[in-house]
Amino acid sequence: MVRRLSAEEAALWRKVVETVRPLGAPAPPRETTPTPAPPPSSPPPPRISPALSRKTTPPRAAPGTTLDASWDRRLSRGLVAPDVTVDLHGHNLATAYDLLDRRLAQAVAHEARVILLVTGKPPRDDRRPVARGAIRAAVGDWLAASRHAGDIAAVRGAHPRHGGQGALYIVLRRRRAPAG
Repeated sequence: MVRRLSAEEAALWRKVVETVRPLGAPAPPRETTPTPAPPPSSPPPPRISPALSRKTTPPRAAPGTTLDASWDRRLSRGLVAPDVTVDLHGHNLATAYDLLDRRLAQAVAHEARVILLVTGKPPRDDRRPVARGAIRAAVGDWLAASRHAGDIAAVRGAHPRHGGQGALYIVLRRRRAPAG
């Protein structure tokens, strides 16, 4: 059984049909109405030269972009032993964030180099629209916005011996001794 359109629906459908054109057909000329000139306003702000608007110090690289090939190779082969392991199983988003922040602070203070972050594998449920768990999905944003973001050199997926898809390596930057 086919439902008939109401008068309001039919009028709306006619408007839609008027805007449709066959593929390959030229577009009909558009009716243009002259737009009024904007009212005069205050004078434009002075232009700043591009050289003056640049930052004088280069920005720090974002987490995950500063490893050399040998580090990536060693991580992908599972040859790096983590200094610290943080297991987020059984935590909700708030407690997981708090634990991660505290353990990152401890690892930075103790000059650890590699943290193994265990988030857990996502459930194998095809009905879920997202393939990863809530904590795993939030970790990247947490690390990028963290007070420790400047201490993070890279974030990489873990080798199967360290948890595979359910874990991440967080590689911390090495602290340089002050010159002097």
